[in-house]
Amino acid sequence: MSPDNAHAPAYVIDPAGGCPHALNARLRAQGSVADVVLPGGVPGAIVLGHEALKEFLAHPDAGKDARHFPALHDGTVPADWPLRVFANAQGMHTADGADHRRLRSLVGNAFTARQVERLRPRIEELTAALLDDLGRAAAEAPDGVADLRTHFALPLPMSVICELLGVDPEHRGRLHHLSNTVIIATDTTPAEAMAAVRELVELMGTIAAARRAEPGDDLTSALIAAREGDGDRLSEAELIGTMRLMLVAGHETTLNLISNAVRALCTHRDQLALVQEGKVTWSDVVDETLRWDGPVSWFPFRYPTRDLTVDGTVIPQGTPVLAGYTAAGRDEAFHGPDADRFDVTRPTAARNLSFGHGAHYCVGAPLARLEATIALERLFTRFPDLDLAVPEAELPHQRSFIGNSVDSLPVRPVRP
Repeated sequence: MSPDNAHAPAYVIDPAGGCPHALNARLRAQGSVADVVLPGGVPGAIVLGHEALKEFLAHPDAGKDARHFPALHDGTVPADWPLRVFANAQGMHTADGADHRRLRSLVGNAFTARQVERLRPRIEELTAALLDDLGRAAAEAPDGVADLRTHFALPLPMSVICELLGVDPEHRGRLHHLSNTVIIATDTTPAEAMAAVRELVELMGTIAAARRAEPGDDLTSALIAAREGDGDRLSEAELIGTMRLMLVAGHETTLNLISNAVRALCTHRDQLALVQEGKVTWSDVVDETLRWDGPVSWFPFRYPTRDLTVDGTVIPQGTPVLAGYTAAGRDEAFHGPDADRFDVTRPTAARNLSFGHGAHYCVGAPLARLEATIALERLFTRFPDLDLAVPEAELPHQRSFIGNSVDSLPVRPVRP
């Protein structure tokens, strides 16, 4: 880093993560960019300020391809480094330029606003069935409590993305476990992470083989057809990488988004009243949740292809850089002095960066928004008195510095 940040020692990231907001505020007070030590002792950086992150995400000299990370290839970074799963993945999320455009074009048509809107009836159908399940689980429990993540927030986006990809139902539970181990949980051992990566890749291969044998009206079949119709368009590794990205990003982030919105509304009943009275929309709730408590905290990686100056701080070429989404969301310089307050009327909320910015803006953002708005509206219409069953401070946070939510969300749908 430049001398501007020389006084601030590098923050050693805790692989177990935890609620990021106090840490974000402390680091952000020192500047928009901070030195960090990644798990495994690998030096890196994080961009924390809203304007700095927006600039960095769209910078033409901030690459996604790990060839821009020399330490990964010269023996400096150990072979069993747990975060290699992010750097070594092949797909549009780790590609630059023409490669990125080629891969993104293969999936982009499935996630246009028009195509996503066609999914509305199916999402509403799934939501209704899952609300029945949530209510039934609570009614059968002696204390009237059910885990909202297990019965609602997880199976909704998981079912939608698996139907889009043509994944048979029997694989879905294992896929969530593996994707959580590989992508979200950052306190796993290298051996556990590598074993989960291998099993996830094998399972994706099994799913691809099934769709190759029996093509359907699904995204995996379309990707295979594109590959086999023009062999240089999509390699096998890119096919598996794209499927993995779609699966993980298509359910883990929406799971966290729905969970975080429910937590926020239950602990800010005045804000819930505003939307229930029609003074704001459920889309406003989603935007403010994305800003105030986004589903992804610090996401790896981008690599400067030359020394880059971001908000006065030089990030050396080849540094693995994390995007500090939760930090940018509460940046007082952009969102105002009350950025720590959950406010569904906040005018800047819609300008949050939780879905990224620039060429790599999340292709699934329209789907995530649709799922979350339907889920929240139907949940609080069906159960207007739904509340947390334990104090928020007692909820176990995800053991991750990448994902940002809780591991379980016990709720009481109906007042006793």
